Amino acid sequence: MTIRLRAAVPADREAVVEFIHRLNVFEAALTGDRRQDYGAARGYYGELQQRISRNGGRIVLAIADRQVIGIMGFSLDEDAAYITDDVRRHGTVTDLVVAEEWRGRGVGQTLLQEAERLTREAGFKRLMIGALAANERARRTYEAFGFAPYVEILTKEL
Repeated sequence: MTIRLRAAVPADREAVVEFIHRLNVFEAALTGDRRQDYGAARGYYGELQQRISRNGGRIVLAIADRQVIGIMGFSLDEDAAYITDDVRRHGTVTDLVVAEEWRGRGVGQTLLQEAERLTREAGFKRLMIGALAANERARRTYEAFGFAPYVEILTKEL
């Protein structure tokens, strides 16, 4: 089966919101701090649209048999002034979600390859992605793709 990639358009909003909702539900089981209602997914979709419109990013859809089987948020970002100029500007995978029935079939890898392509196309040489510490499968996938830990964010509930 052929997996095709394309940039999301406004008509894809509900499909993207559905994937964001699926991710929220999945991550809620890992962290307990994710809202699981569609309002949260719609709100985040709006936030993501603002970020990518400011930073030259996009939402990329993975499609098979005319059906969206995965999504990736991608942004071009800039770190703080203390980061060296050669890597201060970078690509960021903001979100990556693959339909459960398509996991383990290369969809995520295909989307990550597109993120690499978009980063290089922008003239940058660093690509960043985040994963919840408890999301071991995502972390393994990203590390197998060549990502390495760079920063850890620690939390303390008060």
